[in-house]
Amino acid sequence: MPHDSPRPTIELASRDDLDALADLWVDLARDQRRHESAVRPDANREAMRETLGAYLVTDGLLVARLGGTIVGFVSVSIEQGTLELDTTRGLLSNIYVRPAYRGRGIGTALLEAAEESLADRGVDTMLLEVMADNEAARRFYRRHGYDEFRVTMSRSLGDPDENDTHSKEDG
Repeated sequence: MPHDSPRPTIELASRDDLDALADLWVDLARDQRRHESAVRPDANREAMRETLGAYLVTDGLLVARLGGTIVGFVSVSIEQGTLELDTTRGLLSNIYVRPAYRGRGIGTALLEAAEESLADRGVDTMLLEVMADNEAARRFYRRHGYDEFRVTMSRSLGDPDENDTHSKEDG
């Protein structure tokens, strides 16, 4: 972070923050449309407000503030599966910094706060998903020590022409 930039305050979100955070989530979802996300931003605002409220209850919703203004957020949880695992895993579901505040270390501060929060609760490993063609996000996570763990693949069932990138080579 440049020396002349004030450091953000990273803290647990409050219930009063939920409307602003739902609006930020809509901005995040709109941004992800560039990377072929199928999530409909505006149609999911209220459902995501409820989801963010659930993260708030479990201390899994952190905000970054500069001068009292929310400039970013992160949401995390502890994986609660039905299978017994060798490790306790945390899940980072959302991280977002307003575009005007990027490049100041705010995303790093949010990521580190999320990791610390989960580590304090006994989490061994944190998992996250990133859109395959979002190279900036993938670089960000690699810089912070994240490696590919699982690859999700997709195939269009409605339009076979969308799948022809490899089928012609295989034929």
